[in-house]
Formats: sequence, structure tokens, C-alpha cells
Amino acid sequence: MTPERPDPVVPTATYRLQLQPEFPFAAAAAAVPYLASLGVSHLHLSPVLESVPGSAHGYDVVDHARVREELGGEEGLRALARTAREHGVGLVVDIVPNHMAAVPRHNHALWEVLREGPKSPYARWFDIDWEAQGGQMLLPVLGQPLGAVLGDLRVDGDVLRYYDQAFPLREGTEELPLPQLLDAQWYRPVWWRLARTELNYRRFFSISELIGVRVEDPEVFEATHAKTLQLLREGVIDGLRVDHPDGLADPDAYLSRLHEATDGRWTVVEKILADGETLPASWPVAGTTGYDALRHVDGIFTDPAGFGELLGQYRRFAAPQADRGGDWAATVRRAGYRVLTHELAAEVDRLTRVTARLCATSPDPALRDRAPWALRTALQELLVRMEVYRPYTSGDAAAVVTEEAAAEAKLAFVVPEEAGAVDVVRDLVLGRAGEEPALTEFQVRFAQTSSALRAKSVEDTAFYRYVPLLSATEVGGDPGSPAVSVADFHAYCARVQRDWPLTGTALSTHDAKRSADVRAALAVLTESPQRWADLLAEVTLAGEGVPDPQLAWVAWQTVFGLGETDVERVGQALLKHVREAGLYTSWTEQEPAYEDAVAAFVAAGPCGQPGEQVTALRHELAPHIRANVLGTALVHLTMPGVPDLYQGTESEYRALVDPDNRRPVPFPAADPGEKDAVTEAALRLRARRPGVFGDTATCTALEAEGPAAAHCVAFTRSGETVTAVTRLSLRLAEAGGWRDTHLTLPPGRWADVLAPEREFTGHARVEELFERLPVVLLERVEDA
Repeated sequence: MTPERPDPVVPTATYRLQLQPEFPFAAAAAAVPYLASLGVSHLHLSPVLESVPGSAHGYDVVDHARVREELGGEEGLRALARTAREHGVGLVVDIVPNHMAAVPRHNHALWEVLREGPKSPYARWFDIDWEAQGGQMLLPVLGQPLGAVLGDLRVDGDVLRYYDQAFPLREGTEELPLPQLLDAQWYRPVWWRLARTELNYRRFFSISELIGVRVEDPEVFEATHAKTLQLLREGVIDGLRVDHPDGLADPDAYLSRLHEATDGRWTVVEKILADGETLPASWPVAGTTGYDALRHVDGIFTDPAGFGELLGQYRRFAAPQADRGGDWAATVRRAGYRVLTHELAAEVDRLTRVTARLCATSPDPALRDRAPWALRTALQELLVRMEVYRPYTSGDAAAVVTEEAAAEAKLAFVVPEEAGAVDVVRDLVLGRAGEEPALTEFQVRFAQTSSALRAKSVEDTAFYRYVPLLSATEVGGDPGSPAVSVADFHAYCARVQRDWPLTGTALSTHDAKRSADVRAALAVLTESPQRWADLLAEVTLAGEGVPDPQLAWVAWQTVFGLGETDVERVGQALLKHVREAGLYTSWTEQEPAYEDAVAAFVAAGPCGQPGEQVTALRHELAPHIRANVLGTALVHLTMPGVPDLYQGTESEYRALVDPDNRRPVPFPAADPGEKDAVTEAALRLRARRPGVFGDTATCTALEAEGPAAAHCVAFTRSGETVTAVTRLSLRLAEAGGWRDTHLTLPPGRWADVLAPEREFTGHARVEELFERLPVVLLERVEDA
């Protein structure tokens, strides 16, 4: 047994590994010596508990009590921990409290619920509405309507089988004729398309294969966290990443319980903050997983004026309708309506039932006489106007379900008295009306529906429709206003250091739509929008072979960002793109003719001979892409917070989207380059001097002076290190370079960490600072 380590260990830097059967614990252990040499303090592991066999990600947990056998089981995890400890490295593990895989033959808890119904001791685990669907849990697992597949269902003892799926039979029903047997179960297998409108269990977003778990129940929390807590107590793991807390009934209470159970171990949450939104101060966590940092780092390398010009070029080239990709806010709003009436129709139905029941049974006359259709309309109109994922308490709800939103929502009604349903719903959200526990149920359902809507309508729809700059359509991003001023970036760093100094920060993740280095290349287009437009005019022959111009714009940018014309990678990314956008085809209503046209265009255009002109432009702009790649990396590694490196990103790493972004990577990189050197230098400095970057550190902006001052972003950590990077280097070159621009360093002598023989003092010429690289990391040198 690994010796106990009772004191919480705070990481200085983490390294994310995507575990899967092809990369198990043993493979991670083999990489430990190399990763330790980089300077990371902890490995950040994807979920390690038992999941669906063959899963490439592990978020489809089926058994919380066991470490996944396909990865090497508990002994394999403990062996990895021992190897890591020998090299001074700890483990942080991803946990999934919100959902489990809805695969009964692998999920024992769900199997028992299907067999015994609501009286099963496991029934409290899952968020099932037994009042709907006649008391049966609907299982959307059939390939066609029941009548067409009845012959494919067969009884095998006390099990019902449908191809490779298996379901338990209710005791005493085995001998019934098949139609009556199905009616006698606690579940009803149905055509998968019915999930959209008929589903009666909470799921992860709109993924019916992932069923919501009620961790708000203390017994369920204990059962689903016991193994993880044991591994923490015994020192096998040191900290946690909490997946999707927005889906939980009560994130505040859950995180408080988790904090107490873990004795305050370092924990970050996958909370996506909207621009201007802050993490609830009551949450006893170290911070987020870092998408807010990603937005701010990317933003300082995006030219605001150039983005405006690029947007204009996009609108002229693609001519999208305002709410179908032409205007960001309108596109989000339309996507929201679409998601509420299609993918999340079942969730809206349940929320409407809860609301109508609350109003009908309330002793408050002001809530009475509200038609379900009016309540549904009010709910939809308020939900689509939410600009954050969800409210957390009645106290913050007024800031996210605003009076202005309510006034707009009322415009959907013709009769003013019926528009009063909006006020009723808003009062319920704000806790001003209704009585417990009905009010609590409403607020929980509203918040959970809101978070699912935001994820599906923004991340999974609008990001694929509004596409002037693909680097801006990243999780946590703000595509409508992607640029961040240097002043706003420094203000953000100051807030992080003050309020959440041990939060996670990230540039690439397992969920990233494009890796940081692809986005860094695309950001250069905001410095050269006219050249980009001129190039597209050359490679686009009067629309020949182009399925639609928006898709063409995306395809050309994709090849520019990737830097190669790999037809398989680009083709798969574009197929996912058009299905997520849902404008001409989708995952559930596929249009083969359109998809074939997309594939033909990609092969002949972006991945054909015309694509060589795009990669030639990228080659021409390579020095400026290099400046962005190195600049984003160094800022990330030295800004406030705990940096998380995604596997392989210590080297230049170009990935488009899942599963491309989860492909195995070599350890170490086959041909290490400048980015490897910058990364290693920054990580080793953090490891060597943790106090300079930790929770008691400081982060102070340094301002350059001179004609090109706006192109230098610099800050000092605790007065002991200086980070300086080049910003908007193409604009800088066009303006004549650095010329007589200086950066005033804090008192003392400063050595270049990558080239210690280079020393600077006082008013350093920026041109000399960046003589070797477009970035520099300095450390104060002690006088002899």
C-alpha cells in the first residue's frame, strides 16, 4: 500500500494524459521520467474508474467502486503512483459526478433499477421522472419503431436482448408473450428518435447514453465517491478535476461536501465562465480548469481592428443571414430556440410540468390560472436570453435573469395578461414566489436545463455557424468580441492572483475544438484580413464545387490553421462541423447529397492543388505564427494560476477536434524545437521557485515605452521573474519594427533563462530582449 500523505499537495504545473486501452497506466508510467524532467509536479489523468469497454475517454463511468481494468486496474494505478512518487510527481484525477453510462449490461446500478423499478435501492441514484411515461423508464435504444424490430428482440432466461444490448426482466414476466412482456417491465425500449421529445430521465446535455446521477443524495455521494476518497486518503492521488458541475442539482452543496470529504485537497472545476462572470465565491475549490485563461491569452494575440475587417470580409464572402452566422448574438438566439424545441424538448416538457404543477397547487393566487403553454413560452423566452450557463442561488439569479430579459420575453405574447407568465417564471427563478420543496425542484430544473441549453446552443451549434475567425470559436471563448486589450489582460491576471491564485489555466484540452497552436496561427489572419480575402478570391472559382460559402470559408481557414492538406483529417473535421452547425445536415437528420458535396469540395479545393496556395501563405506568415505560438505558451506558463499542459503540447501541436485532439502522442517528442525549450525552461523555473508563482506571489504589469510599446506584453512575478512576449508581430513589422522601444526592468540584474549568458538591467532595448526569440523569460540574478 502507498504510504499515507495527509497534507494536501498543491501542484505547480500539471500535465494532462488521455488514458484509454491503447494508453493504459503502464504507458503513463513509462512516460513519467520524461514528464518529470519537463518540470511538471503532477500528472492530470482522465477518468480512471470503470467505464464502458473500449471507451477512448472514460467519461462514461459504469462502476464507481472499481478502477478501470482496461487501464490496468487498481494495481496498475497504484504502480503508476509509485513510479510517479519516485520521480517527485503526484497525480490529479478527473472525476465525473454528474452522469454515468446508460448501458445496463455494464452498469449494475442501472440494471437493478430496470429490474426492480422505483423500489430498487438504486432508484435514488438516477434522476428519473416515474410520473411520466406511465411509470416506465423510456430507453431510446431501438434502431426503428418497435413494430419494425419486434423480431429482433428475444428473451434469454431472465434477460431481454436486442443485438448486443441486454436488459433485465421484471421477476415473473419471463413467460409472457413479447408484447405483454414489454408492457410489464419498469422500462420501455423505444425507437431512439423518441428521446428528443419523450425521454423521462435527466441526461448529460442531449446525450441519452449518459444518465444523470443524483449526487445531491448523501448516500449516492458516498457510494459514488468511496473509491476516489480511499485513493486520496491513501496518497495514491493528490487532487481532483470535477467534470461538469453545472449539471448538478446543487453545485454549492456538492462542492462543500467534496471539500470536507477530501480534507481540502486541491480541486478545480470544469466551469465555463462567460465574459465578466466570476466563479461563485462560496465554492471551496482552487478555481476552474482554465477556459477563462484560454480566452484571455488568445485574446491579446488577436487584433481588434483586424478582426472587425475580417468580419466584414466574411460577411461579403459568405453572405450569411444575421441569425444563421452573420451576427453573433442573433445566431446564438436562433440556435437557442432550435435546441429548446428539438434536442432538449423532453427537458423543456419536464420543466414545464414542474412549473405548471407548482403554480396550480400554490396557495398564492398570483401563481394560479397560468396555462402550461404560456409557462412553456415564458420559460423558453427567458432561457434563450441567459448569457451564462446557469444561476446558482436566488441571490445571483437577478443578475442573469434580468428585468431587461423579462421585458423582451413578454414581446412573445399578444395578450398582456398572458405575458404575466414571464413575471411568474422570473419570480420563481429568483425565489420570490412558490413554496418549498416545489420551488427548489423548479429552480434546480431551470438551472440544469439552462446549462444544457447554453452548452448545446453556443458550444455545439453557434460556434459552428458564426465563423469569421475559427480561433475564437473555442470553449469559453467570445466569438462576437474575441480580442482582449493588454490592459484587460493584466487586470484579469491581477484578479486571478488576488481571488483564485491556485486556479487551473489551460490553452489546449481534451475538449478543445482546435489546439492552441492551430488557434495561434489563425489569429494571424486578424493582422492580415485583406490578404486573406484576396487569397480566397484567387482559390474560389465563382462558387464552382462549393456546397455553401460559409463552409468554404471554414474549410480554407482549417487548412491554414492546420498547415497541411491531409484530406482525411480535414474531411472528418469538416463533416463534424457541418453536422454540428445543423444548417444543411445534422447528426440525426443527415443529408447524404450535401455531405458528399462537402467531401468532394474539400478534396478538390482546400486539400487539392488550390490548398497549396493557402499553405504557401501560411509559410509566408510563419515568423508571425511562431511569435504567437511561443507567446501564448510562455504567457500561459508564467501567468497566475496552475498551468495544465495537454499531452504533446510542450512541442508544436496541431489538432483539429475530437478524436483528432485525443490521438496518442510520442514521449518525448521526436524532434524537439523552440517551443519545447521555452516550455521546459518555464516549467523548471516554476518547479525550482514555487513561491514566486504560488498563492502568496504577485503579478505586476510592466509597460514598455516607445513607438512599438503596444506590441510588447510583459509582467513580473513577485519581482523575481519577467515574462515578455511579442504581440501582433505582423503589424509590428509593417510599422517598422521595434525601433527605439524600451522595457524598464525592476531593479537588479536579469538573466535570460534560456540563454543565461545574456543579461539585462534597467531600460532594456526590446529589440535586444527579442534578439534570439520573439519571447523572453528573465530571472533575477543574485549578486556575488
